[in-house]
Amino acid sequence: MGTTQAATARKSTKAMKSRPVATQVRKTRSVVVRKPVAFVPAVATFGMAAGLHAADDPLALKSSVAYVLDQDTNEVLFSKNPQAVLPIASITKLMTALVVVESGLPMDEKLTVTDEDKDTEKGTGSRLAFGTTLTRGEMLHLALMSSENRAAHALGRNYPGGLEAFVAAMNAKAISLGMADTHYVEPTGLSSRNQSSAADLAKLVNVTSQVPLLRDLSTSREARVALGKRLVQFRSTNGLLSNPLWDIGLQKTGFINEAGKCLVMQASMAGRKLIMVFLDSSGKASRIADAERMRKWLATLPGEAAVAAKL
Repeated sequence: MGTTQAATARKSTKAMKSRPVATQVRKTRSVVVRKPVAFVPAVATFGMAAGLHAADDPLALKSSVAYVLDQDTNEVLFSKNPQAVLPIASITKLMTALVVVESGLPMDEKLTVTDEDKDTEKGTGSRLAFGTTLTRGEMLHLALMSSENRAAHALGRNYPGGLEAFVAAMNAKAISLGMADTHYVEPTGLSSRNQSSAADLAKLVNVTSQVPLLRDLSTSREARVALGKRLVQFRSTNGLLSNPLWDIGLQKTGFINEAGKCLVMQASMAGRKLIMVFLDSSGKASRIADAERMRKWLATLPGEAAVAAKL
């Protein structure tokens, strides 16, 4: 080896020895061992526990209860488990709204959300922070359109005699309407003890759909509400309101685990004014899909349709 090559080799060896030790150590990847996630079965609704989903129907609906009534003639066009008494979730708010309107209390009176309106039943949150002050009319709007639970509870709490008197008025109204299968324990629908049947709810929809204010508020798609210094956008919980194929006069959605997905509507189609009730629907968008199946089926009926199914 020549002098020049030897010198170069010595420099290379010296440089390698001077490198940090870390660069000569092979890195190893760390492995995170995760515990297997235990499978948690879905909570069975009251309808599932009662075996109502086993009932067949010609439309293969995902709702265990369905009922369609011609509002003008009282002709039943579709009926599936109409007398089953089930939790009705936020469909409750239709009766809450009816009692408020019929009380004659001023809609411009300001009400404040307090910690008494906190959901102690299901632990849900709300966009209406404690201390929020809105008019009774605004509370009613949010309860019907966006199903705001604190708004509904505040409406009941600010009734003459308080919440107990309000719930008593709800039950008294149900009796006066002939809703023999219906019982309320609070104004939001968070309690599974708020229960009714499809046939009873059709009576409630019939009455509430004749109140212009309730029609307007329940079918409102969105609204901006001043919460303190902010304008907050609230939207309807029913996507069918933006569907041009539907002419909805009144509607309300509902959901708690015990009730499944629920939907009631008054709608005009095929030259009829119809009342539609869907309870205990399984699946995220199933109540809407059931309503669409029903709409398409109703369009095929002759003017004087007979009862399609009684299960």
